[in-house]
Amino acid sequence: MEIQISIVVSILLLFQSSSIISGQQPKIRLSSRTERLALFELRSTLGLRSKDWPRKSDPCSGWSGIKCRNDGRVIEINISGLRRTRLGRLNPQFSVDSLGNFTHLTTFNASGFSLPGSIPNVFGETVNSLEILDLRYSSVIDTIPPLLGNLSNLNQLYLSGNGITGIIPETLGQLSKLSVLDLSQNLITGSIPVSFGSLTNLASLDLSWNFLAGPIPPSLGTLKRLQFLKLSNNSLSASIPAQLGDLSSLVELDLTTNSLSGSLPIDLKGLRNLKKMMVGDNILDGTLPGNLFFTSLNKLQFVVLNHNNLSGPLPDVLWSMPELRFVDVSYNNLTGILPSPRLSDNASARVLNLSNNQFYGNLDSSFVSISCIDLSGNYFEGKVADEALLMNSSLTSNCLQNLPSQKSLEDCTFFYTAKGLLFDNFGLPNTTQPPKASPSRKKSRKWIFILVGVLGGLCVITLLVLMLVLCLRKRERGVADQTTRSVTNTPPVGGTPGPSGGSKDFSEVGEVFTYEQLLRATGDFSESNLIRHGHSGDLFQGVLEGGTIVVIKRVDIRMMKKESYMVELDLFGRVSHTRLVPFLGHSLGNDNEKLLVYRYMPNGDLSTSLYRKTREDDESLQTLDWITRLKVAIGAAEGLSYLHHECNPPLVHRDVQASSILLDDRFEVRLGSLSEICSQEGDTHQSVITRLLRLPQSSEQGSSGSSAAICAYDVYCFGKVLLELVTGKLGISSSNDATTNEWLEHTLPYISIYEKELVTKILDSSLMVDDDLLEEVWAMAIVAKSCLNPKPSKRPLMRYVLKALENPLKVVREENTGSARLRTTSSRGSWNASVFGSWRHSSSDITSAPGQTTTREGVGSSLKHLSTIGSQGSGGGDLSTSNKKPSSDIFPEPSDLPDIERPRAD
Repeated sequence: MEIQISIVVSILLLFQSSSIISGQQPKIRLSSRTERLALFELRSTLGLRSKDWPRKSDPCSGWSGIKCRNDGRVIEINISGLRRTRLGRLNPQFSVDSLGNFTHLTTFNASGFSLPGSIPNVFGETVNSLEILDLRYSSVIDTIPPLLGNLSNLNQLYLSGNGITGIIPETLGQLSKLSVLDLSQNLITGSIPVSFGSLTNLASLDLSWNFLAGPIPPSLGTLKRLQFLKLSNNSLSASIPAQLGDLSSLVELDLTTNSLSGSLPIDLKGLRNLKKMMVGDNILDGTLPGNLFFTSLNKLQFVVLNHNNLSGPLPDVLWSMPELRFVDVSYNNLTGILPSPRLSDNASARVLNLSNNQFYGNLDSSFVSISCIDLSGNYFEGKVADEALLMNSSLTSNCLQNLPSQKSLEDCTFFYTAKGLLFDNFGLPNTTQPPKASPSRKKSRKWIFILVGVLGGLCVITLLVLMLVLCLRKRERGVADQTTRSVTNTPPVGGTPGPSGGSKDFSEVGEVFTYEQLLRATGDFSESNLIRHGHSGDLFQGVLEGGTIVVIKRVDIRMMKKESYMVELDLFGRVSHTRLVPFLGHSLGNDNEKLLVYRYMPNGDLSTSLYRKTREDDESLQTLDWITRLKVAIGAAEGLSYLHHECNPPLVHRDVQASSILLDDRFEVRLGSLSEICSQEGDTHQSVITRLLRLPQSSEQGSSGSSAAICAYDVYCFGKVLLELVTGKLGISSSNDATTNEWLEHTLPYISIYEKELVTKILDSSLMVDDDLLEEVWAMAIVAKSCLNPKPSKRPLMRYVLKALENPLKVVREENTGSARLRTTSSRGSWNASVFGSWRHSSSDITSAPGQTTTREGVGSSLKHLSTIGSQGSGGGDLSTSNKKPSSDIFPEPSDLPDIERPRAD
């Protein structure tokens, strides 16, 4: 028996040695039954597919993302990139309690894997061996558990891109081995813990894109190994602590978009390894540190100090720093004459932005070697003789000779005179000092002015009479019906007359399909593949020969407007953006039918996805959560902002409603229904004469539903979409009937910038929101109400709407705290001033407080008071308020209206 056992052992050893000789390592098998059961429990609670974690395979060798050490114990679990089963996707949860059974686990990576819910206490209670915890973009919510401070071996902690709220626990300062801490892109409030000064091994700290407030703790200056410090896009205040100058290993410092004040500390010259210093968009003042400061930072490559209040000259050493690549000091009060740069060999790779300051003097050819330089918005004078400098520079809004778009003579003269200098008068012989006029000459000029005034008055009166006659005649001919032009009379996207036939070549726009290909793809356009009847054509689902699922629009030009499909083709031939529905191709060969092919959107559109059945045999509805709704709103605003502000001329969608907002498999927005798009009509403000005569004009349409070709009409329609997301009331954005208008009149008074709780009266009952999320709902409702202002010229621009939706908590918190800086600093407050500029003149907010009534006199008094407030602090936005008396167009006060009462919060 012993001989047989020895033979078997010898054979096994021989087999193992032959495997090693042949280069094949023996497979590691899971040795712990407890860990095996824990893995299967994790497989079940996370809903992982058997394809990734097959039941019959050994986890150490056959499961994706599982790594074991040589003794068969699990040390790494990586579910990033894995997918859930269909049932798992219906009810995803952060259920990982079984991780407590892995006593040797060093890495848990769920980056990009949806784990909606709070971080469980299993991290910090039992998984003490963990060295890497990666939960980036995993839909994590709620607060960071203080128990994470018990992970004494933790080296890297990634929690960015989630919905984490609350404050940062002080216990994270106990993680003495931590080298990377990333909490960016969350909803974290409070201040930066002082205990972070104990993280002596920290190399990277990223807290950007949160709502942190208070000062930067000086204790961060003790982190000698810190290389990356990113605190941008918060609400940090006070001055930059000089202790940061002790971070001798720092490579990147990003403090942009905060409320930091004071001057730039001279002591930062200790940052000898710094390559990026970004402190733009704050309220720093004082002069820039001198040459010694920048000479010490000899490795500096990027300097961003824009949108502050810095003054004084630009240090000369900036021109000769050997590694410098990018400098942006725009929108400050820097001044002085720019010295001729002593440029190094890498000058051709430099980008300099010195715009919107107070630099003056002449420009010489020494700036030619810089690859790109923006000197606009200053006071440079003289000629620019070098053509190369004109090619690589932006020189608008200066006082230069023979160049377009320069400042006025008055502005330039005033600036140079205030500095005690002579202005060259744009090269003309006259001096900048006006000659003294004799008394007789003054008297003659006085009569000339009087005569001009009288004649001018007569001309104005005559013009008014003529305009009155013309407008009355037009009114009699039905001018009101002519203002809402149809698509047939509207120029296409490019602004040229609409095509009268198929003469324009669209062969380069997308792929050209044959009619037979698309006929096969849709099963001869069978009813079973019909998605819906659209106003510009019928939509069918189809499958191309390669298996690609598509949506095909079938346009019968005998029944539909012939030009509608050409508008879309013209659009896709001119513009391209990720927020527009992906256009794949077309088939235009059939005389009577034109076919347009788009990529299929798995989640349909917002009108069908806001509520949907969980299963065909189940009558219960699943609703979109708030995070997804906010994501949809931002995506749609991005698309409209592109059309309004990045296209030239601006494009108006004219069909913004829930059914036009298409959703892909990740609920990313793609704008559809593009057949109504056209270029924006002329000036969006009424003329003085039109306002005086109270005649209808298309530029002031919109609140009544007319599809006027102005961007403000899109803003109004988008406001109704936002209300659908807040209230869950379907069909609001697609209707303009009396019932919808009555609903709006009833709903809007529940939206107030002064009372958050009022919005709960109109909140979608299916939404589950905590207090922080309720603030976001409140903010979206405020933005919606601003978009629904009856006066188009008072509605915010779409780019400001987008900014407000991207920063919802800043909308309600900064406005309610009465931040003077927000209302007076144009660089940071323009979008907020635009949203709130007309808000203060909204009659629903000027009415009484809950439980009180206000007479018409009270309303007028409140208007006057709020108008004064607006004039003191809304600067920065294009649509800011003023102290002028409100127009009766905005404040209708018919005598037969009853006293207005605002809804109660209780």
